[in-house]
Amino acid sequence: IRGLRMLSDFEYEFQMALTNRKLSANVETIFLMPSESYAYLSARLIKEATALGASLGAFVPPPVESALRRKLRL
Repeated sequence: IRGLRMLSDFEYEFQMALTNRKLSANVETIFLMPSESYAYLSARLIKEATALGASLGAFVPPPVESALRRKLRL
């Protein structure tokens, strides 16, 4: 299961899906579209915001924020 936020994501994910299919005919890829309110988010942006000490309440649930802060040791 892969999430597609923008058109640029589709190009990369489509290439990966075709490669996976070539490696194993049993592999199926399902693409999901996010809500518009999350379309601009990426893991990289969330990690950068966390590293800068930003509150992530508008972007991720509290358990995710806590786990990310522990992982980044902040």
